[in-house]
Amino acid sequence: MRIAVLSETDAVETRVAATPDTIKKYKALGADVAVQAGAGLKAGIPDAEFEAAGATIAANAAEALKDADVVLKVRRPGQGELEGVKPGALVIGILDPYGQDAALKALAEAQVAAFSMELMPRITRAQVMDVLSSQANLAGYRAVVDATAEYGRAMPMMMTAAGTVPAARVFIMGAGVAGLQAVATARRLGAIVTATDVRPAAKEQVESLGAKFVAVEDEEFKQAETAGGYAKEMSAEYKAKQADLVTAHIAKQDIVITTALIPGRPAPKLITKAMVESMKPGSVIVDLAVERGGNCEVSKPGKIATHNGVKIVGHLNVPGRLAATASSLYAKNLYAFVETLIDKESKALSVKWDDELVKATCLTRDGAIVHSAFQPKA
Repeated sequence: MRIAVLSETDAVETRVAATPDTIKKYKALGADVAVQAGAGLKAGIPDAEFEAAGATIAANAAEALKDADVVLKVRRPGQGELEGVKPGALVIGILDPYGQDAALKALAEAQVAAFSMELMPRITRAQVMDVLSSQANLAGYRAVVDATAEYGRAMPMMMTAAGTVPAARVFIMGAGVAGLQAVATARRLGAIVTATDVRPAAKEQVESLGAKFVAVEDEEFKQAETAGGYAKEMSAEYKAKQADLVTAHIAKQDIVITTALIPGRPAPKLITKAMVESMKPGSVIVDLAVERGGNCEVSKPGKIATHNGVKIVGHLNVPGRLAATASSLYAKNLYAFVETLIDKESKALSVKWDDELVKATCLTRDGAIVHSAFQPKA
């Protein structure tokens, strides 16, 4: 059994799909591991560390892929990246399948079994494989660090001989994994923190971290969560009421961090141009949804924009701004899943195709797109 770890071809991707720690674990399962040269450099892992853990270093992707049974990636393989892969190989990564018909077709035509880790069901046995949570947690932390770096004032209240410095006011929009970590981080830095979310369960979580919850708590709000724990799309009436409340609140904030995403849909617009203009010059907005169209009307992907004296931070791949930590957690998520696909006695791949984790994440198999949510439209 051979596992290939490929370099990432996307210019903004700094993470790597394996670490020396997980290489040792794959070796213990009976696998030979080939790592493409330079795959871990942006995450601070030189080839020598992979070699010391028992991996062989392949000069290029083609050499790494030769005879590979499993291919590990962070992002979906680009055009031609899987050239030479053997039919039936498993390709596992964050494959971003929504609205990517051509890319899914290419994976099917490559005759690989492609698994998209972000489709992992939110059940107890899969918690250790939850890439969305592991990466969003880091994004929430980094969003506060980035906001603090751009904000020209101190975060905590300081009482000095020269006078009192007021605490920064931080508003977190969306209290999922990223939002809750942002709340916790901003609180640790001494800010006055408020947060909002459309899911009722978020109120208790926000308040348990010492922040104040801000939302229109009507009947629709009480039903605003899917069985999988995600936020539902809200009605136009609710959005209007919530927008009125948020508009008044945002004008008083120094830092706003937006984290709202709905799987398979463009990011909801939470901050209008007018709301930005209501904020004090020197305020900062960090838009964590910028890659999905953004929660803020004036954010720009990959840029720090300035509008009316307010900085709008739109960094791409925010977890990748903590490349070493993000790679370490992601590699552990991958290992936990791959381990379930291997027979411990024969030390060979043994995929149980009817397992709920496999069915939830498998996109393509035997030349066809097999996931029910991504069937080609007639």
